[in-house]
Amino acid sequence: MSAPQSRPSPAAPVVPTHWTPEQALAVAECLQAMRQALWAAYGPQMQQAWRAQLLPDPAPPEFDPDEPF
Repeated sequence: MSAPQSRPSPAAPVVPTHWTPEQALAVAECLQAMRQALWAAYGPQMQQAWRAQLLPDPAPPEFDPDEPF
């Protein structure tokens, strides 16, 4: 019996392996600049969306005072 093969997440990008170190650095710098711009424009909204994904706010169960424990 063999172990199941792991698949990359659908959202995980495939990184080319033929780039030069300079090309990889240029992409990393571009992504960092994009991250900073997104945070500046949407920081609080991004935090709230992330919080909602991590800690969903389910409705509390209905309380029936006549139901035993």
